[in-house]
Amino acid sequence: MTMPQRGFLRPHHVLALVLCVSATEDFDWTKNERTSFYYGTFPTGFSWGAGSSAYQTEGAWNVDGKGISIWDAFSHKKGKIFLNDTADSSCEGYYKFKDDIALMKDMKLNHYRFSISWPRILPTGLKSEKINEKGIKYYSDLINMLLDNKITPIVTLYHWDLPQVLHEKYGGWHNISMVNYFNDFANLCFERFGNRVKYWITFNNPWSIAVEGYETGEHAPGLKLKGTGAYKAAHHIIKAHAKVRHTYDMQWRSKQKGLVGISLTADWGEPVDISNQRDIEAAERYIQFYLGWFATPLFHGDYPQVMKDYIGRKSGQQGLGASRLPVFSPQEKSYIKGTCDFLGLGHFTTRYVTLKNYPSGAGDNYFSDRDLAELVDPQWPDPGSEWLYSVPWGFRRLLNFVKTQYGNPMIYVTENGVSEKMLCTDLCDDWRMKYFKDYINEMLKAIKDGVNVKGYTAWSLLDSFEWDEGFSERFGLYYVDFRNKNKPRYPKASVHYYKRIISSNGFPNQREVESWKRKAVETCSSSNQLLAAAHAQHNVTTMLNILVDPLIGHMEMVTEIVVPTVCTLCILISAVFFMFLLRRRL
Repeated sequence: MTMPQRGFLRPHHVLALVLCVSATEDFDWTKNERTSFYYGTFPTGFSWGAGSSAYQTEGAWNVDGKGISIWDAFSHKKGKIFLNDTADSSCEGYYKFKDDIALMKDMKLNHYRFSISWPRILPTGLKSEKINEKGIKYYSDLINMLLDNKITPIVTLYHWDLPQVLHEKYGGWHNISMVNYFNDFANLCFERFGNRVKYWITFNNPWSIAVEGYETGEHAPGLKLKGTGAYKAAHHIIKAHAKVRHTYDMQWRSKQKGLVGISLTADWGEPVDISNQRDIEAAERYIQFYLGWFATPLFHGDYPQVMKDYIGRKSGQQGLGASRLPVFSPQEKSYIKGTCDFLGLGHFTTRYVTLKNYPSGAGDNYFSDRDLAELVDPQWPDPGSEWLYSVPWGFRRLLNFVKTQYGNPMIYVTENGVSEKMLCTDLCDDWRMKYFKDYINEMLKAIKDGVNVKGYTAWSLLDSFEWDEGFSERFGLYYVDFRNKNKPRYPKASVHYYKRIISSNGFPNQREVESWKRKAVETCSSSNQLLAAAHAQHNVTTMLNILVDPLIGHMEMVTEIVVPTVCTLCILISAVFFMFLLRRRL
C-alpha cells in the first residue's frame, strides 16, 4: 500500500454520512464480506436517475438578473482553478435544458437531481431585497418539462454557490445569520416550486463546504481558518438544515406532502488490520469525523462522542479555554434531532485507515484532530483521478453501516460515479461501465442485506466544471465538447450500459449482462467518429483562422492605404491627360 497524493481530498470526496457511538447495535468490522457478482433485480419501484449541479452546468453566470456567487468570484481569481478555468459558460445548461431532458427521456431515467442557484433567484441573497422572476421562471420551466416527461425532480437547495454579497457582508457560513437567510431562500423555493417538487435536499456534501471552503481554502470562498473554520461553518449548516426542515413541517408539509433530506458524501474507511483494535478505532473515527459530524446530530441530536473527546482534548493541550468544536445547547439538540425524512448518500471510493498520532501544536487542524492515516492499495483500479479508486465492496459496507447505526433510514444514493483525467476523447469508457456494474451490484447486495435504499443517482449526467479541477476531470455519462461554443453532447458507452441496467432493473442473468458491454461499445464507435469529425473540423477552422487573420489584416491595409493611393494616382493621371488634350486643341 502507498499513501495517496495530497490531491485526493477533492470536491467529490465530499464527506459526511452516518454513525453514532451510542448506537444500540455495533457494526461488525470483522464481517468482511466480498462475495462474487450477484445476479438479481431491484425492488419494484426502485428509482434510477442522474445528477448535476447549477454552478457546474448552467453557465449564464451573469445574465437575466442573476447575482454573483462565491464560485463566480473564486474562479475568476487567477491561480485558484486548474488552468484558470471558470464555469461562466460551462455546459450552457441554462439554454440547453430541453435538449438535456430529451437525453434523460431516452435513457428512461425515473428522476433527475439538480440544484437551484441561490443567487439566480435572489441576486443579493436576501428575499427582502429582490426576487429575480427570470430565475424563478427558468427553474419552473425545467421542473414542468421534467414532469411532462415523467421524470421526478429531486432538488438540492444548496450545492455550494452562496451569493457573494452574503460572504462579503457577513462572512458566509461563519455567521449565524446565514441560518435565517437560507431559511428565507428555502421558503421561497417551497412557495414557488413545492406544489410540483416532492423531494428536497437542503445541502450537498456539507463536509466539503466546511473543510475545503473554510479550512483548506481549496474551494470557495477560499478561507484557511485552520482548526476552527470547518467546525464553525458546519455548526451553522446543521442548524440551517434543521430550521428549513421545521419550516417545511409547519408551513408546507400538510398541503405539499413532500420530503426533506440532506445529501452527505462519505468514503468507506476500512481498518488496515481488522484484528487490531487500534486500527478498528481509527477507521471508526475516520467515518465519525466525516459522516457522524453531520449525520449523528441530525439523527441523534449531538456530535459523535469521539469528535467531542478528541477535539476537546487537543484544544485543552493547546491551552484553549474551550473546545474548538462548538456545543449544541439542550434546546438545540432536541431541535435538530430527527430532521431527515431521508438520507441522501454520495459515495465514490474507499480508504484503508490506521492509527497515526499527531502531537498537539504540530499544526492543529481538522485532519490532525483525527489521529489517523489514510492509505490505498496500489492494486485498486485508478482511471486517472488521484483520489478516486474503484473499491466496490466498500459501498456495501458503508450502506450496512448506515443501516446499523441510524435505525435503517430511507436512503437515496445521490452521487456515485467515476471520473477520468486523461486528455482522451475515446467515448468507449469501459472503466466507467465496470465501475457502475460493480458498485450498483454492491448496492443490490446491500438491499438484500436489508438496507432501505430507494433510489440511485449516477454522477453525473454531463461532463461539467469540476470545481478546482476545472474541466480537466470528467464524470459525465455524456461527453461535452467544451471547445465548441454550442457545447454539443456525445453519449459515451456508459450511457448505453446504464440504460440496460435501468431497463432490466438490475442484473437479470449472466448471459444477458455479459452482452451489454459488447453492445455498448458497438454503439459508441459511431459517437467516436462524430466527435473525431467535429474535432477535425474545429482544428481546420482554427488553422484557417490562424492563416486567414493575417490575410484579412493585409486586405484591410490594402483597403485603407493602397486602394485610396491608387485611386488618387488615377485621378491625377486623368487630370494630366485631360490638360494635355486641352493644350493640343488650343
